[in-house]
Amino acid sequence: MGNHLQSVFLNGTVGSGKSATAEALHQLLIDDGISNAVIDLDELRRSWPVPAADRFNHELELRNLQAVAKNYREVGVRRFILAGVLEEPAEVGRYVAALSGGELTVVRLDPPITTIQDRLRNRHEAGSAELSWHLHRSVELNRILDAARLDTYVVPVGEGGPQDVAFSVRALLGW
Repeated sequence: MGNHLQSVFLNGTVGSGKSATAEALHQLLIDDGISNAVIDLDELRRSWPVPAADRFNHELELRNLQAVAKNYREVGVRRFILAGVLEEPAEVGRYVAALSGGELTVVRLDPPITTIQDRLRNRHEAGSAELSWHLHRSVELNRILDAARLDTYVVPVGEGGPQDVAFSVRALLGW
């Protein structure tokens, strides 16, 4: 395998379990002795204010990913687990470039919308503007992701926890 980079982009709407699955996959790979790094893309774009023309701070996210991935590669990491939202097929190549090449497999986590909204209700204060925004965005984003059809795999998320989803993702990737 040598210097070949293999990366997975865990894609999905808000509340779909991307971050929890990324952590579970990270631990599975550690248990198998496989060097890897988890990058939660939300954290790479979290700043204020955001540019009016880039409401989700996507350009900053990609710049930061390039810098962070370079540092990980310098210490030998060859497998990246990205957790984020990928809405446009044309953006896949930009993530590959930010990682400096290799393979990028996009895996969409797809729990039922009722599960997503239950998770959001547990995460945000009842009646808050934040909860309202996330509930609306979850439906909107689900529609966008369904239409985009950019995922290599779609993993239905059932009653099992993040570790079950991580086992499924690892099997699909052959990791």
